[in-house]
Amino acid sequence: MIITLCGGGSTFTPGIVKSIALRKDELDVDEIRLYDINEERQRKIGVLVDWILHEDLGLDIKLTVTTDKKTAFTDASFVFAQMRVGGYAMREQDEKIPLRHGCVGQETCGCGGLAYGMRTIFPMVELIDDVEKYAKKDYWILNYSNPAAIVSEGCRVLRPNARIINICDMPIAIIDVVCAALDIDKKDVEYDYFGLNHFGWFTSIRHKGEEVLPQLREYIKEHEILLPDSYLKGMGSLMAKKPEEATDEHPEQNRHTKGSWYYVWKGEHEIMECFPEYLPNTYLNYYLQQKEFVEHSNPERTRANEVEETREKNLFDGIDHYEKTGEIDESTFYAGSHGDWIADLAIALKNDTKQRFLVICENKGAIPNMPYDAMVELPAYIGKNGPEVISRDNIPLFQQGLMMQQLNSEKLIVEATIEGSYEKALKAFTLNKTVPSMKVAKEVLDDMIEANKGYWPELK
Repeated sequence: MIITLCGGGSTFTPGIVKSIALRKDELDVDEIRLYDINEERQRKIGVLVDWILHEDLGLDIKLTVTTDKKTAFTDASFVFAQMRVGGYAMREQDEKIPLRHGCVGQETCGCGGLAYGMRTIFPMVELIDDVEKYAKKDYWILNYSNPAAIVSEGCRVLRPNARIINICDMPIAIIDVVCAALDIDKKDVEYDYFGLNHFGWFTSIRHKGEEVLPQLREYIKEHEILLPDSYLKGMGSLMAKKPEEATDEHPEQNRHTKGSWYYVWKGEHEIMECFPEYLPNTYLNYYLQQKEFVEHSNPERTRANEVEETREKNLFDGIDHYEKTGEIDESTFYAGSHGDWIADLAIALKNDTKQRFLVICENKGAIPNMPYDAMVELPAYIGKNGPEVISRDNIPLFQQGLMMQQLNSEKLIVEATIEGSYEKALKAFTLNKTVPSMKVAKEVLDDMIEANKGYWPELK
């Protein structure tokens, strides 16, 4: 059993590898491979991964670190894809260019997400082709590369038969916070959800079969934020505490509860004051409160800068320290539900467990009043043949209207990428709810074209 991590130089790689390793018996894993085009960055991550596997856990899992596609994918059963095309330098542009024009600056939402999507579609297709060529015939690609909605639509159009499952950990992070707020155990929680990626709603959250959404509404109303008090004390830091070091004053932290994320969790209260029926995905704040998010954003220091100055810096400083001294600080790398969830998904596919997960999949009538070919996010039972999506009734007009606007913006940007169409790209930017006018859409798009030279296809 070979598992390859594409984007092996990611700061999330050590935590994901640890999640895989702790499930060695269930996955029956013999070898983990790291594959990246950034050789030096991946080499450093590989040093830490080697320590995790062989020093920390004392396992006999083979580790291969490579920049060669054939070496990376030959006979692999699973490929975990976490590519960031353009790195943090381009993420910074995705966030800062829209803000200069008074639009939301966010890496997966609005103009930034559209730009990131255009950079990622063709590299993802190339990855699929490489895996198809070298991996086992019954391979699975588990893709959590952002922006997942646009990437999944691009894959649907260009590689409809690929064995790929597109996933996102944000709903899991929300459930983690909900469980902390209500002091309930996540393992006893089941939920219903519908939407697009980074654009959806929880319609039910059940703990041991009992509906807890009413209790959650009261909590959010009373606290005027979704975050528990213990999490709020750690908002200034981006680093996670190790579980064994967590205390009431310094809890183990969810990476989505740091720094500028405060306004996102605060927005859960503001949205539910107006629309209390469902619990929104936190990313809906960027679409429903775009004006307010621009007002409290700093165009000179965005989330990309926060992450570079904290999680990125701390991890690589920690690796440098280990290489010099042989001393390791586990708090420098993130390990948590993100990696656990991905590894558990692989277990469900391998062992045909029919465990329930939230996945991004082609609608095919699962939401009756959404297009058949829409890439929607819904619960599904996962077994050896992939997702068995759980269908639902028609969704309300408000949510359906928002989803159709976002869906069509995403479909247009995929068409613009494939066709090299400036007009379709402009339509995608104009249609997006984070953009106030056609004129502003054109200004942002033209700046994005300059910033993305060498990444985007030429638009005519």
